[in-house]
Amino acid sequence: MKRVLIVEDQADIRELIRMTLEIEDFDIHEAENGDLGLEAARKLKPDLVLLDVMMPGSLDGFGVCAHIKADAALKRMKVVILSAKGQDNDKNQGKKAGADGYLTKPFSPKQLLEMVTKQLG
Repeated sequence: MKRVLIVEDQADIRELIRMTLEIEDFDIHEAENGDLGLEAARKLKPDLVLLDVMMPGSLDGFGVCAHIKADAALKRMKVVILSAKGQDNDKNQGKKAGADGYLTKPFSPKQLLEMVTKQLG
């Protein structure tokens, strides 16, 4: 069973993502900010991290992604940015941080499942 970590500060969006992923057989975990998300990634070692960008705390999504990709024990972990920030410079910032994918909000459940399936392929 593939393990997925959702790092998103808005509870309603976390719930929508979780409900979408529950269609498939994933072991789903959640964190409500970047600091807790990085801690959970280190502890759980998920196969995939779905990561919001704009969150409270000392780390935004780009920072969490960069920490994951810089850590030898975690760098193989797939990271997908889920963000309302959809400009090319935002996507480039995600790429520079090491993100494996970028999905702009709002996205459909189908788009989310396609991205997750592609990353976990």
